[in-house]
Amino acid sequence: QWRSFEAEKTSIFDRIIQTIGQAIETQDNNEVLAYWLSNASTLLLLLQRTLKASGAAGAPPNRRPSATLFGRMTQSFRGTPQGVNISLIAGETTGASNTLQQVEAKYPALLFKQQLTAYVEKIYGMIRDNLKKDISPLLGLCIQAPRISRANLLKGNAVALASAASQDILIAHWQGIVNNIGCFLNMLKSNNVPPFLVRKIFTQIFSFINVQLFNSLLLRRECCSFSNGEYVKAGLSELEQWCYKATE
Repeated sequence: QWRSFEAEKTSIFDRIIQTIGQAIETQDNNEVLAYWLSNASTLLLLLQRTLKASGAAGAPPNRRPSATLFGRMTQSFRGTPQGVNISLIAGETTGASNTLQQVEAKYPALLFKQQLTAYVEKIYGMIRDNLKKDISPLLGLCIQAPRISRANLLKGNAVALASAASQDILIAHWQGIVNNIGCFLNMLKSNNVPPFLVRKIFTQIFSFINVQLFNSLLLRRECCSFSNGEYVKAGLSELEQWCYKATE
């Protein structure tokens, strides 16, 4: 289909864009969104490396690459992105160099590239916002330590067991956040979402957690106590341990 990129008129790009648009109508299906984020971003990277503007009149105005997330994405890759075999995509034979021939793109192809960029950015935002929605209710419970009556803690014959049980109750909400982001990371990996995008999503998610916790403490003065501080500190330690394990 490389000749389509050099054609003055073609409907293939419209069909691709329409297919992506229909597929992501269900905005809360993260598996579907991750699948299309993976495929669309890989295709976009390929186009970034192979298309060159023909200089024809009527070409869509170029957006500055560094001004968008995915302009920075293409600039961040020094070599071939993980999981993308450039030589196979280009249809090259064994022994060929790992480079792609530049294609002089006409207006339909250049417009398709811009539409694809917009869709990748949209899907990325949908996935990030879905994760925020999942963890937001739990974050509200992670500010103030649950109150456990002394009578409940001392039930049974072993005070040590009661103490361990109380710790589990205190940390349960934080573990819920860890479980959420852990499942989310596995889902992104299983759909081969580019590592750069995965890192970007989690960087923004941790910034979101940071802002939410800080603002909540400012607004709820009753939570600014030593015991609640220890509770938040213990929860953040859970997140830190997950980060170490996730990056091993």
